[in-house]
Amino acid sequence: MSMLNDFKTAFMPNWCPGCGDFGIWGSLKNALVEKGWGPTDFCMVYGIGCHGHMVNFLKSYAIETLHGRPIPVAQGIRLANHKLPVVIVAGDGDTFGEGTNHLVHIARRNVQATMIVHDNQVYGLTTGQTAPTAQKGFKTKSTPSGVLEDPVNPVAIALAAGATFVARGFAGDIPGLTKLIVQALSHKGFAFVDVFQPCVTFNHVNTYAWYREHIYSLGAEHDVTNRASAFEKALEWGPRVPTGIFYQVEKPTYEDQTPQLIKEVLVEQTLPPQNLTSLMEELV
Repeated sequence: MSMLNDFKTAFMPNWCPGCGDFGIWGSLKNALVEKGWGPTDFCMVYGIGCHGHMVNFLKSYAIETLHGRPIPVAQGIRLANHKLPVVIVAGDGDTFGEGTNHLVHIARRNVQATMIVHDNQVYGLTTGQTAPTAQKGFKTKSTPSGVLEDPVNPVAIALAAGATFVARGFAGDIPGLTKLIVQALSHKGFAFVDVFQPCVTFNHVNTYAWYREHIYSLGAEHDVTNRASAFEKALEWGPRVPTGIFYQVEKPTYEDQTPQLIKEVLVEQTLPPQNLTSLMEELV
């Protein structure tokens, strides 16, 4: 069994005091302990943003990738070693400003991976420009007169793309978010978790108090196998904003359907020497 201290590194977080990243960081560590995973039992893949600094604060196999590109790297890791669990940590700008195409394809393929999105509606690392999830009218230094576009809907996009586990959590509810991440890590297939993560420095609208006033948990009456009902809940925004599991079904994973991975993991396969002379001559 692992303990929280097993994930400790020599570095302490440099996030702003009160940042929602702390709640996600703590919830993820709690979930890893509950799963019984140690630092060598999984691999973390990070995007670029404030969330990406977690690569320094959570001990594990890990890689920090290019902006918007953690998903293809995670897929590559899964193809190379599909026995190694992979957790993707990205931001809303990272995912929906640069990497939406990657999200669509990993979801429709149903790659065995868990993705946790830090959704704070701003680009916090570059000091508060508007992100694709920002609500219309939201004022930032890049939109001083207010955002003109309607926001993207992370949960609806994941549902439309075919993700087999779609959920939303809140960084201010560590016990609830821990439970949600455990469920995502335990899911067979691609699990997408959008997390409301208050940015205390650059977003003074969607605060901890705002979320506590507006969010509610989906109850037992919500059928998580009903995709149409999940879409309906995903579109709720205003006085009441739902959290919890919107949708969960089981389908064959991409790895299960890849013939080259049926017998053994790719990194353990022995490839016989190949004479490439005839091939090279054919291509010249």
